[in-house]
Amino acid sequence: MKKISNNIRLIGAAALGVLIMGSCSDILDEQPRSNYDPGFFQTELGIKGGLTSLYANLRNLYGQAYYFNSQETGTDEYTYAQSADGNFKDADVSGAGSPLNSTNCRADVLWGSAFSNINTASGVIENATAAGMSEALIAEARFFRAFDYFNLVQTFGGVPLDLGSGELKFNTSTSRTSVRNTVPEVYTKAVFPDLLTAINDLPEKPRLTGALTKNVARLILAKAYLTYGWWLENPNGIPTYPECSRTDPDGHDAKWYYQQAYDIALDAIKNPGAYSLQPTFYDVNVATNDRNSECMLYADHNDQSELYNGGSFSYGSGGAPDNFVSWMGCWNYTTMTAEGNTSGVINPVQRECVQALGRPWTRMATPQEVFTKVFTDVEKDSRLDGTFTTTFYTNWKKGGKSDDYVEGANGSKVYYGEPFLKFVLSGDPAITYPNGGGKNNVGAGEMAGENAYVVGITGISRLKYPMLWKQGPYRTDNGSGLGQPNAGSTRPYVVCKFSELYLVAAEAAVKGASAQGGYSARELVNVLRARAGKWRWNNNSNCEKVADYSKELTDATPATITIDYILDERMREFFGETMRWFDLARTQTWEKRAGQYTICGSGAGDHTPQVFTRTITKDMYLRPIPQGQIDGLEMTDAEKDAYQNPGYRN
Repeated sequence: MKKISNNIRLIGAAALGVLIMGSCSDILDEQPRSNYDPGFFQTELGIKGGLTSLYANLRNLYGQAYYFNSQETGTDEYTYAQSADGNFKDADVSGAGSPLNSTNCRADVLWGSAFSNINTASGVIENATAAGMSEALIAEARFFRAFDYFNLVQTFGGVPLDLGSGELKFNTSTSRTSVRNTVPEVYTKAVFPDLLTAINDLPEKPRLTGALTKNVARLILAKAYLTYGWWLENPNGIPTYPECSRTDPDGHDAKWYYQQAYDIALDAIKNPGAYSLQPTFYDVNVATNDRNSECMLYADHNDQSELYNGGSFSYGSGGAPDNFVSWMGCWNYTTMTAEGNTSGVINPVQRECVQALGRPWTRMATPQEVFTKVFTDVEKDSRLDGTFTTTFYTNWKKGGKSDDYVEGANGSKVYYGEPFLKFVLSGDPAITYPNGGGKNNVGAGEMAGENAYVVGITGISRLKYPMLWKQGPYRTDNGSGLGQPNAGSTRPYVVCKFSELYLVAAEAAVKGASAQGGYSARELVNVLRARAGKWRWNNNSNCEKVADYSKELTDATPATITIDYILDERMREFFGETMRWFDLARTQTWEKRAGQYTICGSGAGDHTPQVFTRTITKDMYLRPIPQGQIDGLEMTDAEKDAYQNPGYRN
């Protein structure tokens, strides 16, 4: 491993003090410092600080837009957008950037975050009993160590269990050599044992809002069993590294692990504890209902204290621990123009800190296939409306303009608060697009009888596209103005949802697990599809919609559920939630599902769909070990070369 300092850095120790034993003052105020010597972990205060650090470290991944990019760009959910730099073009593996390698792959964010967190967890585990801490609190550290190792092994293959002081030992010495364990060793020595212990020792209900429970550990263990089952089966001959036989040290086969995944997920579904599904999909994601009963684990933020938020309330710099994911898929809607009735040409939709808008960076765009192949039911399935911003409402008065209306499409008058631009995502409407940007400056078209400018599915481009509403910002202090749209989001970033248990169990059943009565793959999927058919609010029409299409959606579910259908449902439920590459890599369908995509170009006048082909080889199902890790090793060149995954060697 790279040098591990003798001082243990507690990442963001102040950030999640709300989780510590009901009082944060012991940790935050008594000795406000960011580095602690190893002896500090032998105290109750040190253990509490270590646990706080483990929760806070979630912010270094979830809400960190470059890690988000590594999980989303290049999949069937996202490609690069008009203002993308190499971070995003490289990840797209379509030839727009450089080939993915050890210096440009942003999975380095995970590597850089996980190992220090693992070492902190090991420090807590080894010292907590002597410091008088309960088994339940030690189990929280075990969960995070397993969670980090699970993320690492999915991303890089086998990784080191020995950080310098022995396998799974707390390390306080400098170590510049490293040996990667095999994939089975990581799972059977680290991931599974820690999660099984966590399930045994964690409480059924969280000790504080957002803290870990048995069911959070059950979800991750079920996913780990499912993923390891796929790895053992290896249906498409994907290589692994370090090279090893696809046999389980504990003597089980893939089917056994699929069954375990199913059983554990079903146990959590039947014994939900503090968790439940929200009544509608809108309720899952609307910001006013954050931290709801479906949210099991999240990287927390707030708009009450910058200290506990972990970032400025007025300006985000584009780095962790800020939550700045929503910026990436936010195109520059502020460049739209219109003739006002008193002010001349104005920007009718201005940058605002509301969930539907936010700070535009235009780095990631949705391919057209998202809407032609997956989100195809606009009227009945509420998940498109509860995932994307597809309608852009005027807000110029909040920015100081006094105009009563602006000129809209077809020479109409668009008044304050009305739609100026809509994405029409059903059918094949007759849309007339301008040459170039047109009056609206972004090349949106006109449709008969519509006052708003429109863009159809085939007009989705790298410049303009539906935005990720579910991750959009929200503040309680906007007042009557535009708020602070340049700040990072103060919303929690959800890591685990109760709804995922249904699709994990369904996938395991598709892979051969014996299903219990009433819990077949189809029946499990239909629980979520039934919920998707229930509406109480039409988000993009900004009006009440009380409707129940549950029967129509569940009747339309195929009699035989396939892995492709599971992946479609996972996209509909969890689009843009930092997990898509894991889904495609686990199921060995990355090339099949994301090898080609369609989108228009980067100019305002680009309205012709283009097909792009990605180069996705079997070696790419593992990400490269970051070059900084390789360079930090005091090993021979041959040993360093052997440390790297085969597809990325010099």
